[in-house]
Amino acid sequence: MTNALPRRTTRTGLQLTELGLGCAQFGNLYREMPDATADEIVDAAWAAGIRMFDTAPHYGLGLSEERLGRALRRYPRDEYVLSTKVGRLLRPNPEGVGLDAEGFVVPNTTRRVRDYSEHGVLTSIEESLERLGLDRIDVVYMHDSDDYWDEAMAGAVPALQRLRSEGVISEFGAGMNQSAMLARFIREGDADIAMVAGRYTLLEQGALADLIPAAGENGASIVIAGVYNSGLLARTRPAADAQYNYADAPAELIARTNAIADVCERHGVTLPEAAVQFPLQQPSVASVVIGASRPAHVPDAVARYTAEIPAALWTDLVAAGLLSEAALPDLS
Repeated sequence: MTNALPRRTTRTGLQLTELGLGCAQFGNLYREMPDATADEIVDAAWAAGIRMFDTAPHYGLGLSEERLGRALRRYPRDEYVLSTKVGRLLRPNPEGVGLDAEGFVVPNTTRRVRDYSEHGVLTSIEESLERLGLDRIDVVYMHDSDDYWDEAMAGAVPALQRLRSEGVISEFGAGMNQSAMLARFIREGDADIAMVAGRYTLLEQGALADLIPAAGENGASIVIAGVYNSGLLARTRPAADAQYNYADAPAELIARTNAIADVCERHGVTLPEAAVQFPLQQPSVASVVIGASRPAHVPDAVARYTAEIPAALWTDLVAAGLLSEAALPDLS
């Protein structure tokens, strides 16, 4: 068995590998995945040293949790960190026909019910444990609670704080595509951790205005998802029809991405390599989560994570006005 990748320790003592596996694809995101492929991806991740795994009930109407739990049951429970999410209860949808309408290729026989109440949180965790078939969940995120601040603060946050104090879970936080409310959960809800998708990347650093300072001031940790900004940063050069935030990427963003790629190439670094490693320049970032739809994607991601990147690349990006100096604490 190979050793784990380097880890970063959170304020409660959890040790997250700097690279984690996000398992939305295990829920048949956009395309069907054989059960065996999910097992093979987890095996590839484990062999590569990844020991942090993230899922959610939302992903494939529970299918991702079922597949991930089955795959992880073959490994020692104390050697990895598992996170899932609350906020969407899964309930029968007997009148549902066809496939799920939210991007997962699964039957529409189950529906999602938004619920950030105390009862909803406790029920969601209980049902996730049943689907996972594991004895505990380490990190629980409130999932996409953007429009449910009041309900989450009144119900979900106190429930998760209590579960943390009782040792049922180690940490709680929230996961969103925005950074401002995540900062509020850290400051006002004593959240330990935040998962932010797309708002702290090589291409955009909006989280520097709120989430990064909040985490630093409170000792909280950040997990970065969406590191490729919907694919703009996933290739050595962005495609002309690249997507950004679920729509066609604006021309100015494609131009900015190409300018970043120019600097990367001068240093012998690829755009995806820089994209994976950039967020980890922040001490409050504990892990970067990548997805995989086939086993070969895992060693590819690890190669990007381990590629040698000279410090001059970051300073040259700052000098070119393509990166905020605040994104590099050692330079500030």
